[in-house]
Amino acid sequence: MDWSLVLVSQGIETAIDYDDISAGWQLIVAEQDHEPAMAAIRQYRIENRHRPWRRDVFGSGILFDWGSLAWIFLVGLFYWLSTLADFRTAGSMDAAAVTGGQWWRLFTATWLHADAGHLAANATIGLVLLGLVMARYGTGAGILAACLAGAGGNVAAWILSRGPHHSLGASGMVLGCLGLLAVQSFSMWRQTRRAAKHVVGGVVGGLMLFVLLGLTPGTDVLAHFGGFCAGLALGAALAPIRGLPRKTRVNLLCGFLFALLTILPWVLALRSAGAFTR
Repeated sequence: MDWSLVLVSQGIETAIDYDDISAGWQLIVAEQDHEPAMAAIRQYRIENRHRPWRRDVFGSGILFDWGSLAWIFLVGLFYWLSTLADFRTAGSMDAAAVTGGQWWRLFTATWLHADAGHLAANATIGLVLLGLVMARYGTGAGILAACLAGAGGNVAAWILSRGPHHSLGASGMVLGCLGLLAVQSFSMWRQTRRAAKHVVGGVVGGLMLFVLLGLTPGTDVLAHFGGFCAGLALGAALAPIRGLPRKTRVNLLCGFLFALLTILPWVLALRSAGAFTR
C-alpha cells in the first residue's frame, strides 16, 4: 500500500494484486515504468529507514565454518588415546599441580573427557558454536580465541576454587565460544545509532544461554563462568577489527599458535608424566 502511494505520487500507474503462484502481494506496473518505479521505491526506503518499526539489518545471513569438524576429530582422537594410555592423569586440570608450575594443564584439560556422554555433549554444542565463531572471526583467529577462552576458564577455576580442584573437558571452551558470539555486535558500534541496543541485546542473550548451558548442577561452574567471561573479553577485542576473517596471514599465524598451544602443552604433560623416559 505504501509503495503504491509512492508510485502514484510520481505519476506511475500501478495496481495491487495477489499472485497465487508466489503466494504473495505484488505491484503491477507497465513495462516501461519498471525502472523508474524501482528507483522511486528504493529512494522511499532510504528516506524512511529510521522509522521506529524498522531495524537496520547487518550482514546477509548466518555463516558457518565447517572447519569446526576438525576440532571434533581432535577431541575424539584424544578421547580414544585416553582409553589406551593414562592421558587423564597427565593432562587433567589439577589446581595444586598448576600452582606447582604445571601450567600446561590449563590447556591439556580442554582436550580430555570423562566418558562418551561427556564427549558427546561438548562435541554436539561445540560443533555449532565453534563453527559460528570461526566463521565470524576467521578460521585461525576463531579457533585460537576459543582455545584461549577454554584455558581462561581453567585459570578462573584455579584462582577461585577453594581447596583441591580437579576437572577436565571442553565445556569451558564451548562456553567461551558463546561469549565470543555474544559480543560480536561490538563491530556495529560506530555504524549505527542503535549500536548500544544491539550490543546489550547480544550480551543479554548470551547470558541467558550461559545460565541454561553453564550452570548445570554437578558441572565445573567456575570453568564455565571463566570461559564465558574470557570469551566476552576476547570477542570485545576482536569484533571491531574489520575484515578479520579475510586476513589470510593473520589467520595462518593464529592457526600456527593454536597448533603450538595444543602440541607443546601435551609434550610437557607427557614428559612430566614420564612417557618419554626409558
